[in-house]
Amino acid sequence: MNSAKGRTTLDVGADGVAIITIINPPVNSLSFDVLNSLKETCEQALRRDDVKAVVITGAQGKFSGGFDISAFGKIQDKSVQAPKPGFVSVEILNDVVAAAKKPFVAAVDGLALGGGLEVAMACHARISTPTAQLGLPELQLGIIPGFGGTQALPRLVGIAKALEMMLTSKPVKGEEALNLGLVDALASPNELVNTARQWALDILERRRPWVITFYKTDKLEPLGEAREILKFARAQTRKRAPNLKHPLVCIDVIEEGIVSGARAGLWKEAEAFQALLESDTCKSLVHIFFAQRGTTKVPGVTDLGLKPRSIKKVAILGGGLMGSGIATALILSNYQVILKEVNDKFLQAGIGRVKGNLQSRVKKGQMSQEKFEKTLSLLKGVLDYESFRDVDMVIEAVIENVSLKQQIFSDLEKFCPPHCILGSNTSTIDLNLIGEKTRSQDRIIGAHFFSPAHVMPLLEIVRTQKTSPQVIVDLLDVGKKIKKTPVVVGNCTGFAVNRMFFPYTQAALLLVERGTDVYQIDRAITNFGMPMGPFRLCDLVGFGVAIATGGQFVLNFPERTYKSMLIPLMQEDKRAGETTRKGFYVYDEKRKASPDPEIKRYIEKARELSGVTIDPKLTKMSNKDIVEMIFFPVVNEACRVLAEGIAVKAADLDISAVMGMGFPPYRGGIIFWADTLGSKYICARLEEWSKSYGGFFKPCSYLAERAAKGAPLSLMTDPAKSRL
Repeated sequence: MNSAKGRTTLDVGADGVAIITIINPPVNSLSFDVLNSLKETCEQALRRDDVKAVVITGAQGKFSGGFDISAFGKIQDKSVQAPKPGFVSVEILNDVVAAAKKPFVAAVDGLALGGGLEVAMACHARISTPTAQLGLPELQLGIIPGFGGTQALPRLVGIAKALEMMLTSKPVKGEEALNLGLVDALASPNELVNTARQWALDILERRRPWVITFYKTDKLEPLGEAREILKFARAQTRKRAPNLKHPLVCIDVIEEGIVSGARAGLWKEAEAFQALLESDTCKSLVHIFFAQRGTTKVPGVTDLGLKPRSIKKVAILGGGLMGSGIATALILSNYQVILKEVNDKFLQAGIGRVKGNLQSRVKKGQMSQEKFEKTLSLLKGVLDYESFRDVDMVIEAVIENVSLKQQIFSDLEKFCPPHCILGSNTSTIDLNLIGEKTRSQDRIIGAHFFSPAHVMPLLEIVRTQKTSPQVIVDLLDVGKKIKKTPVVVGNCTGFAVNRMFFPYTQAALLLVERGTDVYQIDRAITNFGMPMGPFRLCDLVGFGVAIATGGQFVLNFPERTYKSMLIPLMQEDKRAGETTRKGFYVYDEKRKASPDPEIKRYIEKARELSGVTIDPKLTKMSNKDIVEMIFFPVVNEACRVLAEGIAVKAADLDISAVMGMGFPPYRGGIIFWADTLGSKYICARLEEWSKSYGGFFKPCSYLAERAAKGAPLSLMTDPAKSRL
């Protein structure tokens, strides 16, 4: 984002209304240039005798997407000077706009998010289009609204709704904003500015109320009730995000304004904002924000000027959990889908799963019955390849069996048109093996979804050395249209996510066999911020899957796999995870997990088979040590994935860990988190453990080299080496 082009313009009409327009494409973000220019144009409008009232709007149908996030990094690394606290909230929005002797009206279209909405809230009225999005999503970046939003929003919509909007970061549409009192009237995009002009003149003539948001109190609950609401919000926040401080800071700042008045609140907000901007949480979340947007830039592919081809019809082979989930994701984005199964019983079950996925949306009120019918009509079930003659893409989602997949791909070559993309949803098998018996290697690609496929946000796009750039560009486009974050990776066993996280369960098994408690491990890992620990995860995916993927790794990386008999022993006793109601935990009717004392027996037996003994050090480990012993092998494997060029850049692995495995985003992803601890420290710990517990922990050369220089792991030396 080139901030040089950011500015505001001032045009005065014959009616005496000045139109101030924010211009900084693509979303009119509030860079420092824009903010300085906004202050100047507002002051100029107030000085000029020919200006009676002011309307603030944004160019090209977008009010403003908020503060320019790329400036955060520059403030954090001290390459630019941060504006002094209160420069925007107090000096511009409170002292110039809100306190003005001429009425200010915001004309809101498209986006008014973050700082954009805060500018609008400082005005004396807001007119919006029905579809405009208004919200304060700052908490997603580890900060709080910093341009007065913590004070203005509760005064316009009440404390409870303001808390909900800030703590969840969810925007509201114009229509809802009108009901809430966040905007004063709705107008169509064509009428928006004229309506706002007239409204401003009406305020001037006292035909409409002149309201200064920061002095408004009619929407604020009485103090006693307000304190109860805030107390409840604090309790909920501590429960939902125990590791995060900034949501609690946000609640404190809101409270300050309610108790001591808006100006005191604005100063507290300014101080808190400055402090949070320097926090690790903010740095991590800003890194994730840009990493997510950077996954679609693939050197040597997306810079060739290729345009994505139009993909209208997609065929899916296999209606199981994955196939039906992928079908759901596609029809929800208006793709025609053909679902193929081997017999009618399986086909009906697959179609039933897709229906179920859509019905749960209807139940939650996210989809109307009419939309349900229309979406479902895009799905057609078949038992043969006849209708594959005009499909643009196929995604194979059958079980992980090499010869079956090879057979399917030679069939596809016969029936599908020559332009058709041949995709596989395999999670571990090498794509060269799958396409070995075809002549179509240039259009074979991995489209690896995560379960449940219509919910999980990551799409791993796997290319071989032969996959054509056009096919990658096409799949990136499909990924965007079905609202997934696509990450392009190279071809190897387990690709990026599963390969990187394979040591996660193995390290946990190694610890358990040497005396660490299963449930303490899961607790330590969830306290760290993972959605669940490694053993609860094994139960969820099922032991069958755990053993199948495990087998692939033992075959391909025998020198660094920890072979434990614990899961196979439990499976022999018909314990296979959540589906059998017994795994590492026992499950009741509501799928609630409880620890099972029976597990001790299996652990003792596995320990005998492995020939290991209990290590007293590992029986009383701190949570910090557990987290490190489980995640440092993951970091080590991630380093190998980088060294082999399987991933284009470290940030792609950060996003893969967050979106594919549930690594806490506020820790910035696996490599970013590792760099906060330092390559030296990680390498030294791994060295120490490999002396005690064997090759599983041995640091790879990439990690050892970085540690010797004290260099960050994210620093890529030679991108030319990339296997991509």
